[in-house]
Amino acid sequence: QVQLVESGGGLVQAGGSLRLSCAASGRTISNYVMGWFRQAPGKERDFVAAINWSGATYYADSVKGRLTISRDNAKNTVYLQMNSLKPEDTAVYYCAADADWRIWTMGREYDYWGQGTQVTVSS
Repeated sequence: QVQLVESGGGLVQAGGSLRLSCAASGRTISNYVMGWFRQAPGKERDFVAAINWSGATYYADSVKGRLTISRDNAKNTVYLQMNSLKPEDTAVYYCAADADWRIWTMGREYDYWGQGTQVTVSS
């Protein structure tokens, strides 16, 4: 079992930055694909970004150039650096993990999920 705990969310003005962290425990996640998803009120959960064991990344078009996913295997942690934030980025952000080398964009492919962290961007 893998336990994931997100942190770093909060309230920020449009144009500001936040860095989310996802700390894993229970197993080493160095060979896992890690993803970030988000869910705004009344909307479905959407893919944001993912990174695999080799460091290959993939982003949703809506966040390209503004959000950056990275991982620190020594700390068993994945990050989401969020710059140039917009009000439409407001959502609960979830970290997810799957024991696979492929980069998944569908939430159903991930076996482990964190509890989420709220990001609110004010205009």
